[in-house]
Amino acid sequence: MTVVDAGDGDNDGLHGTVPAQQLAKPALNLTDTDGNPFDLRERTKGKITLMFFGYTHCPDVCPTTMADISAALTEVKPDVRQQIAVVFVTTDPDRDTGPVLSRWLKQFNTTFIGVRGTFDRIRTQAEALGVPLEQPEVQADGSVLVTHGSQVIAFSRDDRIRALYLAGTGVQAYIDDLPKLTAERSGPEAR
Repeated sequence: MTVVDAGDGDNDGLHGTVPAQQLAKPALNLTDTDGNPFDLRERTKGKITLMFFGYTHCPDVCPTTMADISAALTEVKPDVRQQIAVVFVTTDPDRDTGPVLSRWLKQFNTTFIGVRGTFDRIRTQAEALGVPLEQPEVQADGSVLVTHGSQVIAFSRDDRIRALYLAGTGVQAYIDDLPKLTAERSGPEAR
């Protein structure tokens, strides 16, 4: 995993890493699991957005991350939960069709949003946010290796990256941070 510009160590009381450069939330311009156009900024407007790039056939980090976020959402107060949007962007669009992606995400939480598109478009979007991504490779045994960054990107209401949650972030860290993130006002003057 690679994190671009992980910040200066001052995490504003959050468990996640606050990056020095708080990049803007992209539109993404991909498609949702029903094949409809998906604009990340529009669909998550006014919400704290947790975004993760991964794939449904992942043996470890992807399902664990989605399960941990789901578990945290069941533990926070309903008013906090309603202010959170979780978006999963597939890094393996050839195998992660809309129905496959939808079915996989629903096992974690029915509110999670799955999006897909061409691999090149997804890689461009991921790398613009500092998430490395390599073309899926078929291995000698027939399995497919998809190498991707494993950070969850948290966007604030002002559509800027607020924090990065690295692989292995525990459920309690999300439980602690989600109320803090939803309590923040929009805009840089709020911090």
